[in-house]
Amino acid sequence: MIRKPRFAHDWYPGDPERLRSALRFYIGDAVSEKRVRGIVVPHAGYVYSGAVAGETYARIRVPDVVVVLCVNHRGTGAQAALMGSGSWETPLGLVPIQVDFCSELLKNIPLLKDDPSAHQREHSLELHLPFLQFKNDRIQLVPICLQHLTYPDCETLGKGIAKTVRAFPEDVLLVASTDMTHFESQKVARDLDKLAIDRILSLDPKGLYEVVQKRKISMCGVIPTTSVLCACRELGATRGELVRYATSGDVSGDSSNVVGYAGALIP
Repeated sequence: MIRKPRFAHDWYPGDPERLRSALRFYIGDAVSEKRVRGIVVPHAGYVYSGAVAGETYARIRVPDVVVVLCVNHRGTGAQAALMGSGSWETPLGLVPIQVDFCSELLKNIPLLKDDPSAHQREHSLELHLPFLQFKNDRIQLVPICLQHLTYPDCETLGKGIAKTVRAFPEDVLLVASTDMTHFESQKVARDLDKLAIDRILSLDPKGLYEVVQKRKISMCGVIPTTSVLCACRELGATRGELVRYATSGDVSGDSSNVVGYAGALIP
């Protein structure tokens, strides 16, 4: 099956040339591209989070296989849902699913279910695909959509992903899709988000999971991010690197009610 674009013309440009122009603007001039194990990137409408996402993607080399862990905002489908075959369409063309990697994931992670229904109405993966296609038009996708999981489940998921990455013959990039604090003042959002970002940069998945719960930080993608941190630690990563932090208030001028966005690399 083909998962059609649902958020083009609304959250990001639907015309291919306008979309390429926007991506050139957000990604900017070529910089030194790092080979990284994973990244943490926001998924709001491009007008708000495109600059943070673009600067993050600008810093990395995108290999041919990309695993994107996104948020299940709508609560449909399996708790941990893979789309194991078919392709995703964007205004820039089709992105095929890497079926061999998906097949191995399902063997290695019993928690994970092949359930395309969880992906049909979700925006938090779709918005990354044009950035990935712009950087590498040969990408193959492994899409994982996550509802709330316990920390042990995040650890199990991360270790299963790491096991699959280690055995796979090609380079693989892990992407954690998340926005940060939602609908607080600029000051409150920055203070709360610093607590979460510090845990991300320390590569402390349990600390991130716990501080988000304890401080009630409305970071929608804490489960994908925790799972990617677990996977990257298992693969040998020891630290993260903040690329940029911003809020919607930086764009709208309204600092009373903002959403936070962070971009980070995990070398």
